[in-house]
Formats: sequence, structure tokens, C-alpha cells
Amino acid sequence: MSRPSLRQHLHARSLALLGALFAAIWLFVELAEEMSEGETQGFDQRLLLALRHPSDPASPLGPPWLETIIRDITALGGLTVLGFVTLAVAGLLWFQSRPRSAGILLLAIIGGQVFSHLSKALFDRPRPDLVPHGTLVTSASFPSGHSMMAAVVWLTLAAMVTRVQPDRTVRIYITALAIAVTLAVGFSRVWLGVHWPTDVLAGWAAGAAWALICRALAEVLDPLPALDPPR
Repeated sequence: MSRPSLRQHLHARSLALLGALFAAIWLFVELAEEMSEGETQGFDQRLLLALRHPSDPASPLGPPWLETIIRDITALGGLTVLGFVTLAVAGLLWFQSRPRSAGILLLAIIGGQVFSHLSKALFDRPRPDLVPHGTLVTSASFPSGHSMMAAVVWLTLAAMVTRVQPDRTVRIYITALAIAVTLAVGFSRVWLGVHWPTDVLAGWAAGAAWALICRALAEVLDPLPALDPPR
């Protein structure tokens, strides 16, 4: 059987990305509707308490040193770390004579942050009050800003890097790392008791959708020589 043509490969990849985009948007809308109607409260409470000692809900599961690790992980979705990484990569793209990619990256992160703040103001969901918060929080709960921005930044960065990486195995590795960091940040928010699980799910969905849109925008505004289809 002959290998698929480059055009067929690109068409299949575009369809897969489009399907992932619609799935992410659908999940966010469904979660927002269910949350607004109070349908997610039972699920959220059960899962949040499952990460706490049954005899003492104020204490999260695991040894005391785990809390330090979890706080380090949650910082990977914070404004300071994400801002530094974004500016560093944007600068690298600029020095590589790819100003459009640098601009798209900055637009993705700034736009994602604006969307996160607007969504929180729109839904205005209170933070969990079942357990003590493991870190300081001041904004509304839905969607999780850390989870959303982790998805926006790390997935967009992975998309920018894999666009110029010809080795399929390396592309998969980079994408898997970005997904792992995004999932870890979201889990840390629930473990610390500062978000309901559906806040995190909605943040992941919105962030993934935003990253996919920015990837498509990069393909249109800053096209690169096509990579060979996988063997």
C-alpha cells in the first residue's frame, strides 16, 4: 500500500484539530451550563473531599512535604512563571526572525488572560468553602485561571515548537510534556482546595480551545515549509 500524500496527511491533521477544538468548546459550554444550574455541586464536593483525610477534611492526603511540591507545581500556572516563559520564548522567536510567531504567542497569552478574567466576572462562582485554602486566592472560581492559562501557555508553546520539529517522536514528546504540566497544575488547584473540580475541567477545556485557535492562526499568518508526513 502506498504512503499517504502530504496533502492527505495535512487534511487529516486539520480535521483532527478541528474536531478537538469543537470538543473543547462543547465541554466548556456544557460545564458552564451545568455549573450555573447547580448540577455539578454534588460531584464537586465528593471529589474535593476525596483528596482529604476522612477524619480531618482540613488536611489534604499525603505527607506534609507533598504540600510544598504541590505549591511548586501550581506556580507553573501562575502569572509570574507563565509571563517569564512567554516573554523568553517570544524573544527567541524574534531573534530567529519570526516576528509573526512572536506576536501570535503574545496575543494568545494576553487574550487568554483577558478571557479568563471576563469569564470569572461573568459566572462569579464562589471559591470552595468545604476545606481551608492551601494558597491565597482573591478572584472568582469558575473557570480556574491557573488551569486555563497553563493550557493556553504550555500547549501554545508546544504547538510553536512542534511546528518546526521534523521528528514525529520529538513532536509527540514535547506535546505530552505540555499536557502533563497542564494536568498537574489543574490537579494542584483541587488538591489545595482553591477550586472545584469542574472549575479545573472548564479551565482545561477553554485553554485547550484557545491554544488550538492560536495554532490555526499561526498556520495562516506565519506559514512554514510543510513537514514530511510520518512514515
